[in-house]
Amino acid sequence: MFVKALLFFLLWRVLGNPFLAILVLLVVFYFLERRYIGLTPSLVKPFKRRGAIGKARRQLLLNPHDVSAQSELARLLIESKRFRDARDVLLDIEAKMEHSAEYWSDRGIAELAIGHTEEGERAMNRALEISPRVKYGLPYLKLGEAYAKTDADKAIGFLQEFQRMNASSCEAFYRLGTVYRTMGRTEEAREAYRACRELYRTLPRYMRRKERKWALLAAFAKA
Repeated sequence: MFVKALLFFLLWRVLGNPFLAILVLLVVFYFLERRYIGLTPSLVKPFKRRGAIGKARRQLLLNPHDVSAQSELARLLIESKRFRDARDVLLDIEAKMEHSAEYWSDRGIAELAIGHTEEGERAMNRALEISPRVKYGLPYLKLGEAYAKTDADKAIGFLQEFQRMNASSCEAFYRLGTVYRTMGRTEEAREAYRACRELYRTLPRYMRRKERKWALLAAFAKA
């Protein structure tokens, strides 16, 4: 707190305006947080994603049968949470992508997000049949989240499989804890959050930057 106050007064002195000093401090703290933790959302990504969506659409105007552009467009739409639009794009290329684990994983994400749980599970199972480690087990995570409120045992089974495939991932423990909490299973949630923080402490330094966000979220959740 003392350091922040000192920086504020120094900036006020240099800039001659307390509001401008606060603004500069906020910008500095934002970039530091993004660099070392990553809890705050990126201000740049949505604009980059919008530009990439526009580029993919322009490519499809030139070549409507460009499967790579359609796959990329669907992925970008999923990132933008435009799941129905993504599903429509994916349905158009199903015949050409039926042997792609990535395709079925994206299809499953879109189906689950719009409430088509059975279709989503079928798509995810297809992805896992083609490649059991597709997207580092993401289908298991998405299925666990989808069933968290309707089938606790099934959800936990999927999440434990995701955890098994990501033994060095703090995210896996945090996600598991979050689903336990959704189910009202407080003790199991606390244990998962505790495991998340303990795993973080054992990670080598080069891995901590990527996992720090999940360790902090687990600490906040437990508090």
